[in-house]
Amino acid sequence: MLDHGGRLRAAAVHYNIPLADWLDLSTGINPQGWPVPALPAEVWQRLPEAHDGLEAAAAAYYGNAHLLPVAGSQAAIQTLPSLLPRAAVACLAPLYAEHPAAWQRAGHKVRQLANAPLSRALTAATPYVLLCNPNNPSGHHQPYAAVVDAAAQLRQRGGWLIIDEAFIDATPDDSLAPLAGTAEAPNLIVLRSLGKFFGLAGARVGFVFAAPELLDRLADALGPWPISGPARAVARLALSDTGWQSAQRQALPGAAARLHALLENLGETRSTALFATLKLPQAAALHDFLAHRAVLTRHFAESTLLRFGLPADEQGWTRLTAALADWSTP
Repeated sequence: MLDHGGRLRAAAVHYNIPLADWLDLSTGINPQGWPVPALPAEVWQRLPEAHDGLEAAAAAYYGNAHLLPVAGSQAAIQTLPSLLPRAAVACLAPLYAEHPAAWQRAGHKVRQLANAPLSRALTAATPYVLLCNPNNPSGHHQPYAAVVDAAAQLRQRGGWLIIDEAFIDATPDDSLAPLAGTAEAPNLIVLRSLGKFFGLAGARVGFVFAAPELLDRLADALGPWPISGPARAVARLALSDTGWQSAQRQALPGAAARLHALLENLGETRSTALFATLKLPQAAALHDFLAHRAVLTRHFAESTLLRFGLPADEQGWTRLTAALADWSTP
């Protein structure tokens, strides 16, 4: 099992600090998540059914009806590689570690291109190119036009482009989800998640956008009822709440800029709307330093990266600011 952020209980045990005392910045999940209302009793009492409004709400939100709801994008990450012919896949690294692990388990040859531009992946002559956009964990963003062009180049040689857009909701115009599986880009597969922007990681709801034939095969592989009735209901409501979405898209850039400003003097910093990643040789030491002060970050040892999510309130901002000031003080 790979290591992930959000392992707050393990950190509490390791550092012998009570669970309630922690400031958890390890996940990149929106701390101002969509407010879940009380749900009607029938969503708990009946088996989940398709066409309950979730697919329609998702098609409207993402701009594409070629979709399949899945139990978080993780379900698709683990299953999709087994549905595609075994070949080589070029991954722009570093990236969410579950991607290369899943392709390797399915028998593909994985080529991780460390800190390489997208153009380098296209010259690798692999049938598949996989990237996270914005990148998790580095925060690097691929321009829209460049990604569209990459899909077109791969299509010309019979290849596929797979994009994990888990962190793109704050800038929806940058998303390629509307193109995935259409006549314009039949070789494009896009993964989306409600866990980050909507702050609904516990609901385990995501979507795959791809050609209908591939979606049918994926649905067969995942089996019936991949998402619970309550999770479907919550996802439908959240995707339909345009007022909340607009408010978050206005608020998140300011919070992201505030976090970036706290970190940029410590080392090379890249930011998305939901997290900032600091690159510095002392990343492990800073992670440990903060953890001893009950501030949990996400350390990526293989690339000396330290990722920070957004604090939920002013108390959290104050704690983070004070801890970083202690680190910076000679």
